[in-house]
Amino acid sequence: MPPADDPVDGRDADGSDADGTESEDATLRRTDANGEVDADAAVVLGEEPPSARVALDRDRVVETALQHIEESGLPTLTMRRLGTRLGVEAMSLYHHVPGKEELLDAVVEALIGHLHADPEVLAAPESGWQDFLQRLAHGVRRVALAHPRSFPLVASRPPGAPWLRPPLRSLDWVETFLAGLCDSGFSDEAAAAAYRSFTSFLLGHLLLEVSTHGADIGPLDVLDDGETDDERLRDFPTVARLRRSLGEDHAAAEFEEALEELLERIALIRVEL
Repeated sequence: MPPADDPVDGRDADGSDADGTESEDATLRRTDANGEVDADAAVVLGEEPPSARVALDRDRVVETALQHIEESGLPTLTMRRLGTRLGVEAMSLYHHVPGKEELLDAVVEALIGHLHADPEVLAAPESGWQDFLQRLAHGVRRVALAHPRSFPLVASRPPGAPWLRPPLRSLDWVETFLAGLCDSGFSDEAAAAAYRSFTSFLLGHLLLEVSTHGADIGPLDVLDDGETDDERLRDFPTVARLRRSLGEDHAAAEFEEALEELLERIALIRVEL
């Protein structure tokens, strides 16, 4: 029987070939059928677990989850796939987020937190409350357009309190909104009413807009019945005639016009309440 450090069947004791290259069998022991690293096998074979080689923090985990959702869709997000994307075993993620539900809540926080990095969004009115709300509305729209497949989470995740309304559902942004209006002469009642109107407008418009960019905003999948548009619209001549116009993208202009109308309503609220 040869010594443990002698080559065996052309391989060294560590599983590599005699010339120093790792054998196919050894490679397979370190990965699963999908080619993903098997962290437990790595430990058994005397290697460090992947998490020991990759520095992680909560922000990196959350941003990577956000990137995965945008590239592959929310239904495909699992802790295992997220770990693979980060180059670590899934269990190491639980040091940073307790589970998938907490991860999704953190994704929502990150989405709204991106407003802080937008130089066009103000922390307080500088040129009047209308300018303040215009900037905030467009900032939220930019977040939605940058993350269309993640943005519906802002509406679907349960809020921390029943009076926090999406998409402005973080305490710091609600405080910013209300304090900004109150400092601009709004009564408490008018500021609260403006918050309700503003958030309803943003959520309704932006969910509809991101749905045209591939976001899933409904609980059911739409099944393809195999019919062409001409066949499907055979009994709907007016829709058929106008379908090209119906499909035109006027989102930017419609958002701006609707926002201006909203600000006019808020101006009346400010006077009446």
